[in-house]
Amino acid sequence: MDREIRDLIRQMSSANPLWGAPRIHGELLKLGIEASQATVAKYMVRRRGTPSQNWRTLLRNQAEGIAAIDMFVVASASFRLLYVMIILGHDRRKILRTAVTEHPTAVWLSRQVTEAFPWDTAPGYLLRDRDASYGAEFRSRVEAMSITEVITAPRSPWQNAYVERVIGSIRRECLDHIVIFNERHLRRVLSSYVDYYHRTRTHLSLDKDCPDSRPTQHRSVGRVVAIPRVGGLHHRYERLAA
Repeated sequence: MDREIRDLIRQMSSANPLWGAPRIHGELLKLGIEASQATVAKYMVRRRGTPSQNWRTLLRNQAEGIAAIDMFVVASASFRLLYVMIILGHDRRKILRTAVTEHPTAVWLSRQVTEAFPWDTAPGYLLRDRDASYGAEFRSRVEAMSITEVITAPRSPWQNAYVERVIGSIRRECLDHIVIFNERHLRRVLSSYVDYYHRTRTHLSLDKDCPDSRPTQHRSVGRVVAIPRVGGLHHRYERLAA
C-alpha cells in the first residue's frame, strides 16, 4: 500500500468521524484506488469507545415499482415538535420527497404523495405503517392514483426496512449533530443532506455507488481534494486535474 493512499485513508477517517471502513472504501473506489475493505480498516484512525453496529440490509433484491412512506419527529431548540415525512423509492434508494410540518394531517399527507408522483410516475405499491395520520383522505388519494397500499403489522418497523434505514441514517449522520432552530432551518438542513445522500454518499446496497451514479475517476487525473458537504459533517472526494 502506497504511503499516499495510507495517508488519504487516515485523512478521510479523521475528517469524517461518522464513516466506517465500507464508506471510505466506497470513496476510494470512486477515486480509482483499488484496495480491499480490510486494508482500509487496517489503516483507519483508531478511536476510543465501541463503534455503532452496522445495519444489515434485510431485502437484497432491487424492487421496482415500490415506494415507502414514513414519518419521524424532530425537536427544535424551543422544544417544538416538527414532523418530517419521507417518501423513498426502492429501486435506487432515492428520497423522492421530504416535507416538514407541525400538524401532519391526512390532507397534508395526501398532498405530499401527489407532489412526489406527478403524472404517470406513481408506483404500484406504497408501504406504510398504521399511523392514524393516514386517514380517509390519504387512502382515497392513493386509491385514485391506482397505488396499492401495503400496511405493516403493528410494532413491526422491520417490515418497512428501507425507509427505516434512511431515517436512521439521517439521524446518525446529520440531525444528531445539529441543533434545529425552527421549521425553516430543518427544511434547509434536510435539503442539504438529501443532496449529499443522492450525489455523494456511497451505499452498500448499490455496490458502493450513489443513487445518482458517480463516475469512477482514474488515478492519473490528478490529486485528491476534499469538498465539504452538509456543513462539513461529511466530505466528497474528487480528483482535481493539474
